[in-house]
Amino acid sequence: MISISRLLCDTTSPGDSLRYREKPLNQTQELSRPVVVWNCTRQCNLSCVHCYASAGTHKSPGEMDTAAGKTFIHDLAEFGVPVVLFSGGEPLLRKDFFELADYARRQGLRIALSTNGTLITKGVAEHIKDIGFAEVGISLDGIGPNNDYLRGQKGAYQAALNGIRNCVTLGLRVSLRLTITRFNYLEIPAILRLTEDEGIDRVCFYHLAYSGRGSSLQKEDIDHSQTRSVVDLICERTLDMYQRGLHKEILTVGNHADGVYLYLRAQKQDPQRASKILGLLKMNGGNNSGIRIGSVDDQGNVHPDQFWWHYRLGNVQERKFGDIWADTSEPLLQGLRNRKKLLRGRCAGCQYLDVCNGNLRVRAEAVFGDVWADDPACYLSDEEIGLGK
Repeated sequence: MISISRLLCDTTSPGDSLRYREKPLNQTQELSRPVVVWNCTRQCNLSCVHCYASAGTHKSPGEMDTAAGKTFIHDLAEFGVPVVLFSGGEPLLRKDFFELADYARRQGLRIALSTNGTLITKGVAEHIKDIGFAEVGISLDGIGPNNDYLRGQKGAYQAALNGIRNCVTLGLRVSLRLTITRFNYLEIPAILRLTEDEGIDRVCFYHLAYSGRGSSLQKEDIDHSQTRSVVDLICERTLDMYQRGLHKEILTVGNHADGVYLYLRAQKQDPQRASKILGLLKMNGGNNSGIRIGSVDDQGNVHPDQFWWHYRLGNVQERKFGDIWADTSEPLLQGLRNRKKLLRGRCAGCQYLDVCNGNLRVRAEAVFGDVWADDPACYLSDEEIGLGK
């Protein structure tokens, strides 16, 4: 994640303690405590065209039951995981969702929710607040009909908007999520206006990951020039809101070239700010798949992040999560943790490798069939990254 608001405006957020570390922990400590995305069900009431989980209308036969879920949660707490993000599918479709979330909270875990928002009635919002969720992430992929098209259901936009309003009314911290495609990138200004109008605290703009149903949408991604324009727009609107006293948290996700791009912009406009940006980016360390973030699917399979469902590191019903995460014999996991020497092409020679860490490896694999090839979504020129000098 690249916090545009932190880099440009010095605003802080609850996640900064995980995102920026003055003194990096040693490798063993750092890798032992990832944020864990738990895709606790593959069942969903929508059918989003870019769903990385390829969610469907029914839960999978091997979905972990309540007892297995609690054992897994206990193991996460015992291992020292700081945050568990309940995701899906649509997690609110699990009949035991609130029981599991309450158990996680009582185990001392910080809990967050990722949902499409359409099922958040006033009563559900009250339950979310009572249990103590730190954040409710609600996905929108456009305004009105455009969102409904991308989400595969008429009326999904209004239902999600109602869910947002029910959460905001109760003072819950709401994070709006949007996955950028050619179908919706022109609606980003409207999304930011919605953020202001509805009192939303946080917005995450996700670059498209070529995974799950999203793997068929490579041609629907925006091009490099459009990406630059989008990032410029997000930066300008973030600064504008800040100057008007609206201290929103604005982030981009899934493309660490954004951080380098912000640094290069600042070098031209405000060298002092540029130096601060570079320092924060180095503390962040770039892409953290398999390092500070991990994922567990509905059947208990462990993945380097939520986009790696096609690669299984182990299963939490067979071994504890901590044992799987610390297994130094697992080739992909160890490769991701020591990727700099494995990267090829432009990534290998990039002078900003320390702040990007090779970007999204799953996207390189999807396009080139090679985990260590260039990330095709890097929109920086050879000159900008120090090649060909």
